[in-house]
Amino acid sequence: MQSKKSPSGLKCVNGIWKIDKTIDGRRFYRSCQTRSLEEAEQYLARFIEEQRLARLYGVRPKRSFRDAAMEYLDQYSHKKSIAADINDLKNLDPFIGDLDLKDVHNGTLKAYIESRKADGVKSGTINRSIRVLNRILKLCVHEWRDEDGLSWLEHQTVITQVNWKDKRKPRPLSWAEQHDLFSRFPEHLREACLYKVNSGCREQEVCQLDWRWEVPLPDLGTSVFILPDWLTKNGRERVVVLNSIAMGVVNRQRGKHPTRVFTYGGRPVCGLNETAFKRHKKEAGLADLRLHDLRHTTGRRLRAAGVSNETRKDILGHESGDMTTHYSVAELKELLDAVELIADERRCATPTLSFLKNVGLRDSCAPRRSDPVTEK
Repeated sequence: MQSKKSPSGLKCVNGIWKIDKTIDGRRFYRSCQTRSLEEAEQYLARFIEEQRLARLYGVRPKRSFRDAAMEYLDQYSHKKSIAADINDLKNLDPFIGDLDLKDVHNGTLKAYIESRKADGVKSGTINRSIRVLNRILKLCVHEWRDEDGLSWLEHQTVITQVNWKDKRKPRPLSWAEQHDLFSRFPEHLREACLYKVNSGCREQEVCQLDWRWEVPLPDLGTSVFILPDWLTKNGRERVVVLNSIAMGVVNRQRGKHPTRVFTYGGRPVCGLNETAFKRHKKEAGLADLRLHDLRHTTGRRLRAAGVSNETRKDILGHESGDMTTHYSVAELKELLDAVELIADERRCATPTLSFLKNVGLRDSCAPRRSDPVTEK
């Protein structure tokens, strides 16, 4: 029996109807995003009319925010943060995915913000999604053009970020808390976290650490790791100096994997903030601890040890104007000496924080100031 011929300008690929049509000598090929032939025919008719209006009158074809999101993910799939961007767009899609680009503004985003706030999401998390959204709208105005040279969007409406003053403060570990918590971890997690708290590296800088990035320093009798620019947060190469504890961790991993330093069951570790970390921190009475607080702990201990702000920035890989991979032997020794100060708790006690409140101000009409913090 002869199969039914597809309508002109449409073809079915893996059950999804797609436009494949030549209009005024230009071939158009795009998905109708439907399995229904009737819907695909309607989509095609609308598409042909939009092309006619664009050609004759400069009228921009209607595009949904979902169309723009898909274009963004296609063009920026190489981004380090693309997984987080995908998550942001998934959260936005139920609220604005079907909207025409010109209808995306503060008013139409209100339901999204209220829903996320009701779920207990902090303003910083919502603002990350808003930054991705604003980036896409900017691309629609200034970079993306259709076949007629028209921008996807005529004017950009900048979505306002929120500020509920709910930013979580750093929560550094004391030495006693670290010993108790790390003793509960399975070996692979304990080793990775011990390296992290002694080097100040971010999670993926630990998980993706590669033996090929290790650089020997014969003059100093040790080695460092040079992280590539695509891995670091600020997009610059970073030198990671290792104290005796971190180097001990690294040495214990040698021979386990040809490329990755940290492994589990013979395979590279993909993440540290997993079930084991979350379970054991609750068991240790540290439910409020985040994995990133290990990095805060490094910074706090360096500060308590009297390490200068400039040196702390170099150790932690904070963005600065310096070319951080261009160090002399003397400068590297200074960094190594600094991180060695936090290898021994006897030489670097994590400060206890005391929150001092002026009770006499309680009945004052003056604005309340933030409680001062004193380090012991």
